Order: sequence, then structure tokens, then C-alpha cells
Amino acid sequence: MELVERAEHNEHLNQLLAECALRKGHVILLDGPSASGRTELLRQVAERAALGGGPVLHASCSRAEQALPYSVLGQLFRSSTVPDSVAAEADELLQRAAPGAAAEGADPEHIGPETAQLLHELVRLLLQLSDKAPVFIGIDDIQHADPRSLDCLLYLARRLGSARILVVLTGNPELPPSHPTFRAELLDQPHAGRILLAPLSEEGTVQLLSGHFDEPTAERLGPEFHACSGGNLPLLHALIEDHTATGGVRKEGYGRAVLRQLRRGDAVLLRTARALAVLGEASSPERTGRLAGVEPQQAAHALRLMTAAGLLRDDGTFRSEIARIGILDDLPPQERAELHGKAAEILYEQGGPATQVARLLVEADRAPQAWAMGLLLEAAEQNLLTGRTEQAVAALETAHRHCPQDSPERASIEAKLVRVRWRSDPAAADRHLESLTEAAEAGALDGCDSVALVRQLLWNGRSEEAADLLEKLRATAMEPHSEAAAELHDTELWLAWTHPTLARRRQPQPGSPRPAESAPAPQQDPWCRPTALLAGALVTGRSHEVAGHAEQILRDGHAVHGDAWAEEPMLLALSVLTSAGRSDSVAAWCDRLLTEPYTPYSPTRLALLSAVRADAAIRLGQLSTAVDHAQLALDHLTPNAWGVAIGLPLGSLVLASTRLGHYDEAAGYLARSVPKAMFQSRYGLYYLLARGHHHLATEHYHAALADFRSCGELMRRWGIDVPGIGPWRTSAAEAWLKLGNREQARRLAYDQLGRPGTTGSEARGTALRLLAATSPAERRPQMLTEALDLFEECGNQYEQTRALADLSDAYYQVGDSRRARMHSRRARHLAGMCGATSLSQSLLSLPDEVEDSPSVAESAAESAALTGSERRVAALAVRGYTNREIAGKLFITPSTVEQHLTRIFRKLDVNSRRDLPVELGVGGGAEVLSSSGGAA
Repeated sequence: MELVERAEHNEHLNQLLAECALRKGHVILLDGPSASGRTELLRQVAERAALGGGPVLHASCSRAEQALPYSVLGQLFRSSTVPDSVAAEADELLQRAAPGAAAEGADPEHIGPETAQLLHELVRLLLQLSDKAPVFIGIDDIQHADPRSLDCLLYLARRLGSARILVVLTGNPELPPSHPTFRAELLDQPHAGRILLAPLSEEGTVQLLSGHFDEPTAERLGPEFHACSGGNLPLLHALIEDHTATGGVRKEGYGRAVLRQLRRGDAVLLRTARALAVLGEASSPERTGRLAGVEPQQAAHALRLMTAAGLLRDDGTFRSEIARIGILDDLPPQERAELHGKAAEILYEQGGPATQVARLLVEADRAPQAWAMGLLLEAAEQNLLTGRTEQAVAALETAHRHCPQDSPERASIEAKLVRVRWRSDPAAADRHLESLTEAAEAGALDGCDSVALVRQLLWNGRSEEAADLLEKLRATAMEPHSEAAAELHDTELWLAWTHPTLARRRQPQPGSPRPAESAPAPQQDPWCRPTALLAGALVTGRSHEVAGHAEQILRDGHAVHGDAWAEEPMLLALSVLTSAGRSDSVAAWCDRLLTEPYTPYSPTRLALLSAVRADAAIRLGQLSTAVDHAQLALDHLTPNAWGVAIGLPLGSLVLASTRLGHYDEAAGYLARSVPKAMFQSRYGLYYLLARGHHHLATEHYHAALADFRSCGELMRRWGIDVPGIGPWRTSAAEAWLKLGNREQARRLAYDQLGRPGTTGSEARGTALRLLAATSPAERRPQMLTEALDLFEECGNQYEQTRALADLSDAYYQVGDSRRARMHSRRARHLAGMCGATSLSQSLLSLPDEVEDSPSVAESAAESAALTGSERRVAALAVRGYTNREIAGKLFITPSTVEQHLTRIFRKLDVNSRRDLPVELGVGGGAEVLSSSGGAA
């Protein structure tokens, strides 16, 4: 309807144009805010008037014209369609009138005889023009016109009755006029009229868009465009151009349109808009006026004007951030900084929130007052708690940049900045480490910051500097119950697990109290003590004892805590579960932590979780999943940002690619440069083991053996020859087998079986499988069966495949061809699920006679009359899922799974899940995996 009304206005003006030819003059005032599109309507009428062939006189007023007498008349007579003779005569009259106008002043109510004569002559020229052809006069923003030009228009309006002249004026009634009685006198004339215009509604916006886009697009964009423009026609046209060009909102389009709207107002309007853009969410009419340097009433009026124009929402904020940015970018840099600094002072004086004041100080890039430094630090803490890491970094950078060089706080601020930056990009924090190290050596860094610096230096491979700093800290006399002493004590335990070359050789047993007390120091980071306990348990091989504690730490992972240790408790808790043989729990926790929202956002945390998830996937035989998560870990952080810890995701990527049979890709990953310091940390052990397995798969057996033995030597020397990293002995035993040294392989397998923590673990299963390879044929099935049970218990499908393949071969060697064929089929099935190409190819040589086809097993299952629930359970059991995993997929309890399996074993006349026909997993398993599941 609004577009229809505008069309009617347009038609009405066109009709008035036609009447001009019949000697019926008119004056029309188009009243409304700039958002109403009054200028566009004036332009459309002027274009139609030009088609008639008569003179078209146009003037556009601005604030500058108000102080220049006759400036608007000068624009009119300089229009291109005015004959030269008329323009020259008008120019002579205006030049002659200038001294008299200056002498009279600008009082519109005082018109001397000379001025009256001048107005008469100018109007005569206009009337003479209309004798030859209809004349169109258009003046935009009449509220900014100079008073003498308005007097001339009033003089003309009184004489329009039979003249062929149409005068169309546009104005904003909300703005103060330069001529106090002009509107009233003009509209009192019999040939004058007024048309009120308003911004478009949402419905009108959709109608406008329909002329530029198809109907569905107009309907979709309408609400968004109206919300961004407030129905302001010039802004809407800018949005249409922006959307056509880029599909979004541009500063060059919409932003400039906003600036044009503001510049059409007075100085107060522009200054108020700038103050509002600076204050942002901290704005109020009083603050905005004070910052703009205007009275509160003036600021409130300017805000009302901007709201009516569609530039602001009803709550006084800009409709688009692009508008605010465009206004700020239009300011000269010095003025912009001064405005932000002044705004910060105003907001601080009024007790504004620290984060808002800090934002203004950051924009101003200054901290001029004594209060500014403390406020920036407070704001950084608050921003961290609410997850706004970038704002926290900006506040700390500003504080550090403006902190005096000799200030004792400078080093502490930089240390805080490094810890916060580490969360998003450890490489960005690296450039601060040298100055922090110098500060620590000079004693300008406190004990807690120095302990945190040790970890940062080690992450970035600067082990020598870390060692020097550690020795200095160890030699420093600390209060027994102080925060620094407690953190240093716990750091020693963490070092023993992660960077053992720098750890003290004597470590207390996990769970033993400190010399003073086991509770943390009053101000100590609450996560430092759990980190130490978990690290101590890992070093001493007692992960099973603290697995419950590790689960509790993961559950409490979203508790508010300090940033000195950041993700270490989470990582060590996952390492404990891995060492305890609970890779399925590790995978579940990683999936949960990766998908749950976390404050503050930390790419470093996501990268580390992805790396641990990749390691867990390998231990579960999920090779493609391992590659995906390892790649994701390297996407979250650049290789430089990973520091020495890159050995974890890179090792997983190499090992998973190797087992998938992607040897060239694995070789490419191994060709990447890694820090030398990585091999002095536990992260280097993952890399060595992965590289060794790649050498083993590509038949470089001596190179593989060298890597495995190097790994074992380092683990023994460092005192971390425990489960959790990798059983290097069984890997070396496999290399010896390939080299034909069965005795060495047998010895290493026995050594692994005798290690603490091996009982009931995956390491025991691997040792049994390799020991079977060195044993007589008749003893092999028993050992391999036990190994298979262990692999099924821990859920490692890859190792299950290898055990099944060996078991098939063992049964073939002892003459049990039926079991050999059954295990061969199961091995092929699991190899396909894992995606282990190399294993699939080697399994082709296993015995599998044609006459023992899958139909035999299927008919046996059918004759056993398995129920649907039993077939679903059997299908998942054949695929290698544990009872707990089957229960989760089918939404039943583990005890129900056990009952189903018992009945299945009885009906199929088998003794365990490893004897189940593999064909049971081909149909039912696919159905289970592709559906959401139901109760069995």
C-alpha cells in the first residue's frame, strides 16, 4: 500500500506539471525525514519536467548555505537549462545585492527597500522564463536554505496564480528552520500544498524488493532489509546494491549511505552520531551529549531524528554495525583516538563497567591516568571469564604497551598476556618469551609466573632456557606454604611425565602428602594439584588407582579455574584413562568435550582434544577416524604453534595412515620438520613408535628396530617405562620376527608380560600374539584365543583382526579347517571395517574353501530361530563391539546384552562370541548401525 501511495504522490505531481502548461502555478512541500525518500521523489518529478523541454532549476541546500545570502537563488539561476542571458542578468543582480544584504543582516523580518526591489527583479526573471515554457523549480532540504532566498520564494509564491511554474520543495520539519515563519507563510498561499512522507514499513520494503528480486527472495530479505534500514529508502537502495554485489552489507555502500544521511543534518546531528558510534553499548543521551559537546536536550533531539530516519533502533543503537564502523572510519585518526579517550574518562567517572571502559581505552590506544592500568587488567579477567579472549588480549596488550619500562607490574602483565594468548595461538606467545626470561633472571617475575614460564618455554622447544630457569627456581628460598612453592613442587611431578629430562630423579609416590601438607596453598591454582597427582600416577604406573579421580576431573572440566595450567588436567586425565586401558572412555570423553560449548573459546584446547581423540581411535582400530581427528588437530593449530607437542597428532597421522596402507602419505608426514626438542619429551615417543611401525610396514626392519629400541631406551632412562605411551617391547619383538630372530622376539614378549600393569591389558594381548608366533603350533590357539579375548575387551578392532588372522592360521596348522575358515572370514570382515588395506591384502592368503559358503552359517542361524533382538545383539557382537557399546547402541542394559548372548551361544551351539558366524554381522548389523536403535 505504501508504494501505491508513493505512486499516487508521483502521479499528483505529474498532474501539477501538466497544469503548469495551462498557466496554473503550484508550490508543493514534500515533508518528511530523509528516510522517507523525499529527495528521490523530487528527482523523479524533475526528470519528468525535463522531458517537457522547459527550464528545470535545481538547488540542494546544506548548512553552509544558511550564512550566504541568496546562495540558493544563485544555484537556481546557474542551472544548465537557464538561458545565458537570464543567468547573466541574475548574476549581476545578486552581486549588486551582496553588500546590501551584509549591511541589513540576516533578519528575515527586516527587508529594506533595496532588498525588496531585488526580490522583485529576480521574481520577474523567473516569470519571464515561464512565458516561453513551463518552469520547474526543485529545492532539496529547504530547512538549510538562506533566509533571503526563502523571502524570494515567498514573493514568487504570491504571484504564481497564472504562471507556468511548479515549485517542489523538500524538507524535514524536525530540523530547526533558518526562516522561522517560512512554512506558515508558504502554506497560507492558495496555490501551495503539503505532502507528508514516511519511511517504508516491512510490507512496503517487501514490495520495493519485489521490483529487484523474485518473490521468494523478496519475502526472505524483506524483514532483514527493513531491520537494517528502518524503511529508509536511500538505505534500502544501498542495501539492494550491496546484496547484488556481494550478498552482504558493505561499508562502501550502506555505510556511505548512512554518512550521506547524517551530513544532510546540522552539526549537532553529526557530532551526536559520532559520539554514539564511539560509546557503543555504553551510550546514554546524557553521555552522548557530553561526549559530543552539546546540551542533553540537543543530543536527545538528534537521537530522535536519527531514529525517525531509520538510522537507529528504538533503543538508540545503530541498526547495523557497519553503520557504526563507517562513522568511526570517517573520523581522522587523531580525533577518533581523542574521542575514545574522552569517552573512557566519562564512563569511568560515572562508574561504568570495566569491560566497556577498557574497550574505549583499547580503541584510544592509551592509558593516560593512574586508574587506567588497573582497569585494563580487571577487564581482561572479566573478559576471560565470559569467553571473550580477543578482548582480553587487547586489554592486556594496551596495558603492557603503556606500562612504564621500569614498572614492577610490566613483567607480570606480559606473563598474563602470554598465558592468555597461548589458548588461541601458542606461536603468537613465543615472541614474548625472551623478554619474560630476562625478567625472570632479573627477579622481576614472581614465582608463580616463573613456573608458568617454564612450561611455555618447554612447549616452544626452548629447553635450555627452561632448565636454567628451573635451577634458579629450585635454588630460590620459598616459603613452605606459599603458592609458588606449591606450584613448583607439583610442576616437578608434571615434568617427570611430560619433560622427564628436566625432572628431579626422586619423585614422591602418587597420593603421598607434601612435606608440609597435601592441601594446595591458599592462592594456588586449584588445578595444579590434580595435575600433579595424575602425573605422579602415570609415572609410577598406577593409573588404574586414579582412573575414578581422572573421570571426576573431566566432569568438572567447565569449572572456573586459573589459566596457569590451562588444559593440562584434562590431558593428563585422558592419559590416565588411556594408560588404564579405557580407550573407549577416552574417545567418548573427547567427543563430548569437543562438541560441548566451552568458555573461553580455545583453539589450543580443541587441537589437543582432537589429537588425543586420534590416539584413542588408533587404539580402538578406528583408523579413518584417527586420520580425521589428527588432521583436525593440525588444522586448529599451525605446525609452528604445536611446538614439541606436534609429536602426538603427527605420530597418530603416520601410524593410522600406515595401517590404512597409505604408505606414501605417511612418508610425506614423516618428511615434515619437527623440533629437535620434541625427542626430549614424551611427545617424541609417540612419533618414534609411529615412525618405527611405518618402517616395519615398508619392510625397513632394521630402521624399525632402531626406532623401537630408541624409544625403549628413552623410556627406561626417563623412568616412564609404563603403559600409556606404547608397548615398545612388543613392537621391537615384531621387528625381530621380521628379521628372523625368534629368540629375541620371544624374550621381549616375555619381558612385556612381566611388566607391571600388563595383566588384562591390550599390551598383554599383543605380547601373547607375538609369543604364539614363536611357539609350537599346538600351543598357539590357546594363547591367541586369550589375546583375542583381551582385544575384544578393550575394543581394538585392528588388533582383533590380526589375532583372528593368526588364529585362523594356527587352526589350519593343527588341522581344524572349519575353525580356520570361520576365523578367516571374521578377520576379513573386521579388516574391512577398519579400512586396514595392508591387512586385507595379507588375509587373502588365508584358507577359505568355497564349499563352506555363508549360506551354511545363515541356515544354522535360521534353524536356531534367533529372535530379532538376538540377531541385533549378535550382529554387533560379531562386529567387535563390547557389551557396553552394544547396550548403548540398542538402548538396553549391559546385563540384558549378556542374557541375549547366553541364549545366542546356546542356540548356535558355540562357546563364545569369537565362534559366532561372521555372516550374522552382514545384514542385521547394518540395520542397527543405520537406525537410531530400539530396545532389544
